[in-house]
Amino acid sequence: MFVIETISNYDEMDFPSRPYPGKATIMTALIDIEQLRTFLAIAETGSFTKAAEIVHKTQSAVSMQMKRLEQRLDRAIFARDGRASKLTEDGERLLDYARRIVKLNLEALGTFSEGELAGRVRLGVPDDYADRYLPEIMARFARAYPGAELTVTCAPSTELIGHVDLGELDLAIITNCESNRAAEYFRRERLLWVASSRHAIHAEDPLPLALGRPNCLWRRTAIEQLESIGRRYRVLFTSANSGAVAAAVLSGLAVSVFPESGMRPGMRVLTPAEGFPELPYCRVGLVRNRHERSPLADALAGHIVSSLENLSETRHAAE
Repeated sequence: MFVIETISNYDEMDFPSRPYPGKATIMTALIDIEQLRTFLAIAETGSFTKAAEIVHKTQSAVSMQMKRLEQRLDRAIFARDGRASKLTEDGERLLDYARRIVKLNLEALGTFSEGELAGRVRLGVPDDYADRYLPEIMARFARAYPGAELTVTCAPSTELIGHVDLGELDLAIITNCESNRAAEYFRRERLLWVASSRHAIHAEDPLPLALGRPNCLWRRTAIEQLESIGRRYRVLFTSANSGAVAAAVLSGLAVSVFPESGMRPGMRVLTPAEGFPELPYCRVGLVRNRHERSPLADALAGHIVSSLENLSETRHAAE
């Protein structure tokens, strides 16, 4: 609870940053949005350097922002752990508030700027997210910005990052378990072992797998986990298209790994009790064109974050 007392007899043009002795104290109840955006970038990447790339600031500017945020809160929010920056207990408490505040800020800006932006924006989306989330994103964006032209490219995350870095895309949704590329991660979900609910292919030895290309992080993660427990396997089917991989699973030909949101009707989750080790969380985030920023791309980013979080909340409410 904040108590704000009125101070009289002061010069508005020369109000000090700290109250004079004997004067009543005013407690400012606002936290800077840009500081929170930077805080989120550091929390997700674990690095001031990578966060500086995301927010387009120098590392010294990022450090100064965090110093001011800690001064504002009167709490230490980062603890050094070697070269990484980890959150303190107070930093963890701030994290949820920061995400909600930044999300509401994006929604408010989008509401009051609707219809004012026009032009072309180029979006990249992994195909495993395109069929599930893209219709909602496109519909909301088209209603908000009828003068905008949205061009969509569907490809694996590793390829999308390359397109963004070459300036061929303005923005891309990526799904990574690990990556050295600075990204604005806003969601995470666990990777799951999946099989057809009508077949027992998961009991075969060696285990038949349907996976992405050799450079796919999820493929490498799955193979590493199986090798760690000595489980024999063979890669039966390889494709960069998640729909094709899903078809191999649903037909009972192979086992695969999918993010929670990528589960299809007819799939079931394989558990540790069945001999399938737990997989790590994957993160969903945005990468932006470093060479050219546009208000339209920023507006689209806000709609993406809002759409994915809203759909996630709807799904959990239905469970």
